[in-house]
Amino acid sequence: MEITESTQDRGGSHSLATEAVHAGREDLAGMGLHAVPLDLSTTYPSYDSRQEAARIDAFAATGARPDGPPVYARLDNPTVARFETALARLEGTESAVAFASGMAALTACLLVRVARGLRHVVAVRPLYGCSDHLLDGGLLGTEVTWVDPAGIADAIRPGTGLVMVESPANPTLAELDLRAVARSCGAVPLLADNTFATPVLQRPAEQGAGIVLHSATKYLGGHGDVLGGVVACDEEFARALRQVRFATGGVLHPLAGYLLLRGLSTLPVRMRAASATAAELARRLAADPRVARVHYPRLGGAMVAFETRGDPHEVIAGVRLITPAVSLGSVDTLIQHPASISHRIVAEGDRRSSGISDRLLRMSVGLEDARDLWRDLDQALSARAAEPAAEGPERAPVPG
Repeated sequence: MEITESTQDRGGSHSLATEAVHAGREDLAGMGLHAVPLDLSTTYPSYDSRQEAARIDAFAATGARPDGPPVYARLDNPTVARFETALARLEGTESAVAFASGMAALTACLLVRVARGLRHVVAVRPLYGCSDHLLDGGLLGTEVTWVDPAGIADAIRPGTGLVMVESPANPTLAELDLRAVARSCGAVPLLADNTFATPVLQRPAEQGAGIVLHSATKYLGGHGDVLGGVVACDEEFARALRQVRFATGGVLHPLAGYLLLRGLSTLPVRMRAASATAAELARRLAADPRVARVHYPRLGGAMVAFETRGDPHEVIAGVRLITPAVSLGSVDTLIQHPASISHRIVAEGDRRSSGISDRLLRMSVGLEDARDLWRDLDQALSARAAEPAAEGPERAPVPG
């Protein structure tokens, strides 16, 4: 497991752990503050309507964040802007733009390209189930070609606006060589969903991705109490995203921005601790005869997926300490059955062809003691779930 330590190769002067604590907060001492202020205003007074008109015209023309005080909360918010600054610093990009959810963030990325007549998307499965559905359903006028990584270059055509991948992937934790994928994209922007890895484990922009997507609800927030999404990218794409956000209204609430910025400060520590526990649980599961296969990325991380020999639904019903619930990235451990919940919206054939079997369980490991979590898994696997299946894959070692 590799934990990224330094931001110096991206022009910063501090380690990632230090940046996580201080980015977006550099001006607080000069303001006489220690904690980040929370600005809940929906509108802002101005006695110079001519100047306001000029600032609004400038935003409409360029999408650049307005100079001076905000105009309206749908256009900009100081608390949210601090979170955006910090996340861009951690991902090593020029800018970041925050949204009300991860799906709102992905929608905005697609709309930016659709507005330029680039409706075609090349994508690699598996993706998060709702991302898959948004692309495949054509709700935004998009057309998608699903390919293996080796087929990306051949699938690109003049109307291709994006190539989309997720690594490690949800829920199988399959990993891609992002640098090789980026080379295959040519001039087409690569959008990499970095929700599972976070910038602590990998920074896709350093490997050639032009757009980095996060469901900030997950590890960035880290406590299961905030909904949000964010895109890290260059300033040119950020300006277009801000215009889409203003027009569609998918803004991040200031309180969510406040909680997400606070979550970033402990992100490296949380990822280290949860990843160590996840690796230990993956080792134990791989040695357990009740488990047919374990998926754990070489990159490391706090996500573990495993396929049971018995009924996976009985494992879900049998846990007591672990919470059976959707989502991930919280301080407590969550488990769910992708074929029933997070990827239910994906057609059964597409699920299976991308490695999402009906016996697969996805577990987001939190900050509990590894021994307590294993005791809970052990009893859940034993509770009416240990009957071997008539057929099933052989047990495989943990990658890496």
